[in-house]
Amino acid sequence: MTWPPDSAPPLRAHTVEIADPGPLARWMPRQDAYAWIKQGDGMVGFGEVVRHKALTISEAEEWWSDLAGSVIIESELDDPPAGSGLIAFGTFVFDPNNSADQSTLIVPETIIGRRNGRSWLTRIGVEPGGVGMSLPDPPCPPRNVSYADGSLTGPEWEAAVAQAVARINAGEFDKVVLARDLLAFSDGPIDPRWLVQRLAEEYSRCWTYLVDGLVGATPEMLVRREAGLATSRVLAGTIRRSGDNNRDLALAAALSQSSKDLEEHEYAVSSVARALSPFCSGMNVPDAPYVLALPNVLHLATDVTAVADRVANSLVLAAALHPSAAVCGTPTDVARATIAELEHLDRGRYAGPVGWVDAHGDGEWAIALRCGQLSATDPNQIRLFAGCGIVAGSDPEAELAESNAKLVPMRDALGE
Repeated sequence: MTWPPDSAPPLRAHTVEIADPGPLARWMPRQDAYAWIKQGDGMVGFGEVVRHKALTISEAEEWWSDLAGSVIIESELDDPPAGSGLIAFGTFVFDPNNSADQSTLIVPETIIGRRNGRSWLTRIGVEPGGVGMSLPDPPCPPRNVSYADGSLTGPEWEAAVAQAVARINAGEFDKVVLARDLLAFSDGPIDPRWLVQRLAEEYSRCWTYLVDGLVGATPEMLVRREAGLATSRVLAGTIRRSGDNNRDLALAAALSQSSKDLEEHEYAVSSVARALSPFCSGMNVPDAPYVLALPNVLHLATDVTAVADRVANSLVLAAALHPSAAVCGTPTDVARATIAELEHLDRGRYAGPVGWVDAHGDGEWAIALRCGQLSATDPNQIRLFAGCGIVAGSDPEAELAESNAKLVPMRDALGE
């Protein structure tokens, strides 16, 4: 879809500074709401000016560049921060060749944002509305949530992991990431705003998101681009926390020395560095990962940074990076084909890029993990996802336990 049509006036994006709005999630209405929140900062949006159904990330980047170049941008902010003004929220399918789902970029009518102590309100449209703000009715929690197996039962998924390990040991590939799904049902409609609020509170170090029915809190940043700097946080290698601080310290030490987890992590970091190198200079790749502690799990983590080429906006970088070995495997093409064969599910937008882009091409694109997809046909249902990196040393029973740990954030948010 192109904008504006030949017969219509151009879009305008008008931004004003506002007082601190408090918790951002409480401003979201029940319908057509979007969220991107970390440690209290971020943006929420609502309404829809235009939606683009994207075929690929690269095609979406071309559409966005054309649109951003045609919008009249008005800002009353001095030195506007990235993300203020015209933005689009987006979410992309993991594998367009093996999915019935749809990638989208959505330009909202209203955005409320806060960053580094500054808050703003943006209205977007042919004639943007005034600056009035009113709180919607608060969300209600899901009722009597129950669960059912998704595409595979636990034992069936363990068998798929065993098949993958056998193929790795036969030399077919080095690593593959296998996902599983879990269906959740409520006695009434599931309000995504409730999930956003719970996730943003409990997993504040993650990026909590809601875009087009996909809701979650991910710890993994595919790529952030701001002021010419590109950053990617790589997570690979996971262990469930015990709930005891002394025991967790021992688990962290064991994770940082685990040959299986370090091997898995090295594949993921190398894939990110290779993908970024044609678009960046001055890359910094730490020699060893650190342990990222989240409420439910410990991760091996590496932050890769580089100077982005001027013409490489955040969508260009996301297109180059997706899918990384952290969510697909190595080599990419063989791992992606193995995923389609062994998982027996349509990942949809799980493990695809999710985030936002602004008019200058800056933006943040995380990997859609620790998430669920609200059903388009049944408002009482949501499908949860979790995945694990499989390498030569993987144990199917341990991988199933890891996947269950990764389902905890969404199950907790649903009220379990």
